[in-house]
Amino acid sequence: MYQISHQQHNLVNFLLHCLTLKMAVFNIVRFIFVIGVVSGIFTELTAGQNCGCAPDECCSEFGFCGKAGDPQYCGTGCQQGPCTPPSDVNVADIVTEAFFNGILNQGDCPGKNFYSRGAFLDALTTYDRFGRVGTQDDSKREIAAFFAHASHETERFCFIEEKDGATKDYCNETNTQFPCASGKLYYGRGPLQLTWNYNYGPAGQDNGFDGLNNPEAVANDPAISFKTALWYWMRSVHSIITSGKGFGETIRAINGALECNNPAESAKVDSRVNYFTSYCSQLGVAPGDNLRC
Repeated sequence: MYQISHQQHNLVNFLLHCLTLKMAVFNIVRFIFVIGVVSGIFTELTAGQNCGCAPDECCSEFGFCGKAGDPQYCGTGCQQGPCTPPSDVNVADIVTEAFFNGILNQGDCPGKNFYSRGAFLDALTTYDRFGRVGTQDDSKREIAAFFAHASHETERFCFIEEKDGATKDYCNETNTQFPCASGKLYYGRGPLQLTWNYNYGPAGQDNGFDGLNNPEAVANDPAISFKTALWYWMRSVHSIITSGKGFGETIRAINGALECNNPAESAKVDSRVNYFTSYCSQLGVAPGDNLRC
């Protein structure tokens, strides 16, 4: 049998070692390449989630744009656009003149001649999934919840703007996507008292006005006022109430950082809950469980 020398043996081991290192380096490079590809895909997915869809496109549950009529985008969970109505509930039949006018504060209020059922119904043409998910009772609970929060925030549509709002700073300077405009104030306005530049900016984009340079539009145009309220609702609250998590979780979504689990603010929670249960009673629907946060 052929015998290899000690030097040849060492050379073979050295070559095998080099081959092993080469394979290891190759695997590392391949791994980095795969991570890079995945990261690129993830970046594209993340970018896709910032809807900004065309007017004739739907924004899906996961934030992607798709053609009108495509159930993958316009069906269950559709956030914006020509979403397919999931039910044939007519919100106008629930929010009657008597119901809406019964909410209006009859005192000497600036909002008395500003907020109207007509302006609310006009806003619904943009957000036609509001109050149209699930059963008739589910629709009534969502409607009751929306008007309960609006009643608390505006003292039953008495106020259009936040009291002493002009003295407060709602400019988040770290938000570079929606930077504050010089001299503009982003305090609470409208039915749900829209605040902060990072809300005014996208609310304006989605509703046809310049929210950063003209935030006053929310207090000057009743239709825009209701549209911005529904814009916030559909983005942050709608899925909570329609999924059955209860009214308490809607409080958390709207002002939970200040009111939830805070004994000093329990009266505000009481106010919201009392409005909700009252409106549920008027609409003939049980308020459900988990009323507080």
